[in-house]
Amino acid sequence: MKPLKTLTALAALSIGTGAMAQEKVMVGEPSWPGAKIMSRIIGQVIETRLGGETGYAPGANAVIFAAMDGGRGDIDVHPDVWLPNQASFTDEYVDQKGTVALSAGSYEGRSGFCTPTYMAEEHGMKSIFDLATPAAQEAYDTNGDGKGEIWVGASGWASTNVHKVKVRDYGIETFLEPSSEDETVFYSRLKDAVEQKEGVVFYCYKPHYVHALYDVTMIEEPEHDPNAYTIIQPDQDADWYGKSSITSGDQVKTVTVAYSKSLEQRNPAAASFLSQIDMDAGELSKLTYQVVIQGQEIYAAVSDWLAANGGIVDGWLGLN
Repeated sequence: MKPLKTLTALAALSIGTGAMAQEKVMVGEPSWPGAKIMSRIIGQVIETRLGGETGYAPGANAVIFAAMDGGRGDIDVHPDVWLPNQASFTDEYVDQKGTVALSAGSYEGRSGFCTPTYMAEEHGMKSIFDLATPAAQEAYDTNGDGKGEIWVGASGWASTNVHKVKVRDYGIETFLEPSSEDETVFYSRLKDAVEQKEGVVFYCYKPHYVHALYDVTMIEEPEHDPNAYTIIQPDQDADWYGKSSITSGDQVKTVTVAYSKSLEQRNPAAASFLSQIDMDAGELSKLTYQVVIQGQEIYAAVSDWLAANGGIVDGWLGLN
């Protein structure tokens, strides 16, 4: 009965909308692995379950949100919106302008700094305050310049600005130099460091394949305190760095999907699906590990997951 039910639902969505119901959907593709996988999940559902056409558009958060706001179809979807990291964008485009909508479903994310467990146990690098010490300076100095290094994330990530401020306000930058090279470049360096059992400390988050790939420990921080956590992003104020202040850990994140509300007219079936998508963090971590570490082709990995989880997808499509 499921095929008939599916066809009936699709037919209902198409009545009265004509060709516009199948207008191509451009899915944004941020740089981090989880976002790339989510973009393919969204694209394949639209193609295989809704009979639509999709394309993919790499871009940073600001570019994707501005394009969704425009509503012209340049980019229609942001597949992996981390809140409150990207709240400056959702405040403007969702709450104020009303041109972008968020999915009803979400998954939980956590972020902070990680170090290999051998550094935590053998060098005592367990607390954020352990990083603001001469011992950390020596332990994490891998290039011999007399100062340690700490990766705060890639350029263009909202979280990178957060962790630049943290490194300053926790007093870490006196001992460790923050870097923001591309994630691929950093993870190549991380691989070498772990193999040689060298010191390395870096921005990390869950879900992410690094927790399955290496034995890493998340650095302890004070519990999140909104009164000790002020972050202003560059799009809000040119003096964002000077006006931001953070001396507590991040709050638990809510990760959701954003889409241009123009899709409600341009492709109602896709808009309905996007409003209900509800990914599980554990499932996304597994997919990320399969693609990034095991080397599976992303399209094939996502296709296999969708085939094995038809009931979940049915829920996203309002079919159960």
